[in-house]
Amino acid sequence: MASTDPDGRGVRLGYWLSSEEHHPADLVRHAVAAEDHGFVAAMISDHLHPWTPQQGHAPYVWSVLGAIGQATSTLRVGTGVVAPGSRSHPINIAQASATAEVLMPGRFFLGLGSGERLNEQAFGDRWPRAGERRARLSEAIDLIRRLWDGDDVSFRGDWFAVEHAQLHTRPDTPPPLLVAGGGRTAAMAGEKADGLIGVAPDPSAVEAFEHGGGAGKPRLAQLHVCWAATEAEGRATALRWWPQVGLPTPVLSELARPSDFAALAALVDEDAVAEQVVCGPDPDRHLAAIERFVGAGYTEVHVHQVGPDQLGFLDFYRDRVLPELT
Repeated sequence: MASTDPDGRGVRLGYWLSSEEHHPADLVRHAVAAEDHGFVAAMISDHLHPWTPQQGHAPYVWSVLGAIGQATSTLRVGTGVVAPGSRSHPINIAQASATAEVLMPGRFFLGLGSGERLNEQAFGDRWPRAGERRARLSEAIDLIRRLWDGDDVSFRGDWFAVEHAQLHTRPDTPPPLLVAGGGRTAAMAGEKADGLIGVAPDPSAVEAFEHGGGAGKPRLAQLHVCWAATEAEGRATALRWWPQVGLPTPVLSELARPSDFAALAALVDEDAVAEQVVCGPDPDRHLAAIERFVGAGYTEVHVHQVGPDQLGFLDFYRDRVLPELT
C-alpha cells in the first residue's frame, strides 16, 4: 500500500495495537484481522500500567508478540516502545528482541524510547530528568547492539552494569532498531538508530533525525483516530477511552499512576480530545491526517483506533481508506 505525495515520497500504513485498551487474546486477534484487511505492519505498546483505569489492560508485551508472531504470516510487528531502565534492562531487551526476530525473521522491529514514569515508578528508583533519560537510552542502544553481535559483554556505565553477558539465541541479521522522540532524541536516533518513531506531524523531528544522520532511514508515526458511525459517537468514545491525549505533552512522562491521569483527564473535554483524534466516518478526514504525516516526512503511519470497535475500523479502512492509498 503506498501513497505518493508531490515530492515523490511514499507512505505505508500500519496498525496500532493498544495494549492499554485490550485483552492480550484480543490483541492477537486484532493483529490477524489487520493482516487480513491489508495492513502491512503493526506496532504494539509496552506498558506496565494503562494510562487510565478505564482502559483496563497492560499485558506483558513480549508474550503477546510471541503469540502474534505465530498467528500471522506477513505482518511486520514492532514495539512502540520499550524503555530501557529499571523495568527493562538492556540485557533483557536484547534477549527478548533477538528471540522475537528468530521466531518471525524479517518481520520484527524494536522500537525504543526514553520512557514514562507511569511504567517505572513501581520499581522505586528516582525518576530521571529528560536529559538523563536520553543518555540512558543512548547507553542502552550501544549495549543492545553489542549483545546482538554476539559479544561477551562486560560493562559498567552511568546507567547500566553488565558482567559477562552473551546471547546464544540470535538471528542471522539483527532486527531494525528504531527510536521514538523529537529534538535532541531525534538527532541521537539519526546517529544510532535504524529509524525514527514520531507522534505528531511535525517536520522538525524528521529534520533533527536527518541532520543527525538519519537521511534515507524509515520514519514511523502514530496517528490516533476513532472511527464510528457518526462524528458525535466518535468524539464521545475517544473522550471515554483516550482522554489523556488532551493533556500537555510534558505531563505524559511525569505522572506516576493511572489514577493520576484519570484525575487530570477529568478536566479534558471532547473538543480537546478531538483536536488530537480524528473522529467519525469521513474518509477524507482520515486521509488528510495521514497526508499531514507524509508532508512532515514520515514514511509509515500506524493508525490507532481508540475504543472497543476494532473490526468496524478495520472494515472502514479496508473499504474506504486503503484503496485511496494504493
